[in-house]
Amino acid sequence: MSNLDIGILGTVVALVLIALRVPIGLSLGLVSIVGISQMFNMSVAWGMISATPFDYVGQWELSAAPMFLLMGFLCSSTDMTRGLFLSLRLYLARLPGGLAITSVGACAFFAAASGSSVATASAMSRMAVPEMLKQGYDKGLATGTIAASGTLGSLIPPSVLLILYGVYAQVSVGQLFMAGFIPGILSALIYMAMIVTRVTLNPSLAGETPPPPTDEERREALRDVWPLPTLILLVLGGIFSGVFSPTEAGALGAFFAAVIGALRGKLTRAAVIEAVTQAVVSTGSIFIILIGSLFFTRFLALSGLPTAFSNAILSVSSEIWWILFAVTLIYLVLGMLIDSIGLLLLTLPILVPLVQTTGIDAIWFGIIIVKLLEIGLVTPPIGLNVYMINGALNNAVTLPEIFRGIWWFLLMDLATLLILILFPALTLWLPSLAY
Repeated sequence: MSNLDIGILGTVVALVLIALRVPIGLSLGLVSIVGISQMFNMSVAWGMISATPFDYVGQWELSAAPMFLLMGFLCSSTDMTRGLFLSLRLYLARLPGGLAITSVGACAFFAAASGSSVATASAMSRMAVPEMLKQGYDKGLATGTIAASGTLGSLIPPSVLLILYGVYAQVSVGQLFMAGFIPGILSALIYMAMIVTRVTLNPSLAGETPPPPTDEERREALRDVWPLPTLILLVLGGIFSGVFSPTEAGALGAFFAAVIGALRGKLTRAAVIEAVTQAVVSTGSIFIILIGSLFFTRFLALSGLPTAFSNAILSVSSEIWWILFAVTLIYLVLGMLIDSIGLLLLTLPILVPLVQTTGIDAIWFGIIIVKLLEIGLVTPPIGLNVYMINGALNNAVTLPEIFRGIWWFLLMDLATLLILILFPALTLWLPSLAY
């Protein structure tokens, strides 16, 4: 077999192993080691194993990921979102679907503090879904709102996916954060507009409209609204102004999340242990997948598959619309089967050379990729956010009911994706101002 044939066969085997639920990092690593040993010899494979992980995982930029994860889990374990959620609920309650709109807004704020879609969906599902169900909301709308809004953590900075893309594609993480800000807010606004329209046309989706809050209730809610906006302003303000690097902002964010939790009397020993444990487990999982993807990158590069793939795509057309169509199709199909981080690190070894060959703006392309990964987080049959919410609610709402509520949000995601493709300036004007 030629090296290219081995590369193609290895990719197919990796996808089959992933479909069989073999851990993604293990699948990519095993395929890469066996493939390189077949193309060359085992000593070359062992050389890769001994050198590659430390050289790449030791990069300073990657340390931002565990810092932001720790910050997000500290916010969750110290109940930092509740005051903001209660305030938004009181002020937006009279709008059609006001509680669902509140949930979208709270998810957007929490996403800006955590950088993790899974953390956002987990925290907000336990808080917002019971409130919506108690008020008589349709189960699909209630859970679909949180599942879809939880994905905002992929775009609204700080985002773990944007960090991984930036490090891998050798693009400024700070510029990616700035580029993801407007698309993330746009996604949230489109969700809100869809909810208002649906509930206006079918009021039974949102149950009974609650009575207007009193002035005292409004004042009481505002007393505990400050923690999350303060933390977000500190982190994003420092990054956007150039005072902090993303890693420094993540470390300071985790520190101030702990300080704010202590000032509010919520930073208990149990809360700290829970946050640190979740951050360590999540970081370990991400880094295992990252190491496997690094092996896979070396394997594919040696096989020549990325070059062959680029030539195959460009042989049909070199127009950007064709490249985006092919990439979108790949992500929509694979996104049904593979989680977002695994899919990102599986496909970048093939797509980054294509972007470099065609001269596509890597920042804009990264935002498009992450938006496609957002869609994968709620697309059946995997839909990681859907399973997260189902578990957090102890199956009080079944998986079919949650997936039923997702479809309208998926249509809105596709509409947002089309807007970002047609108007690249939405992702590029902020980075151009700062750099």
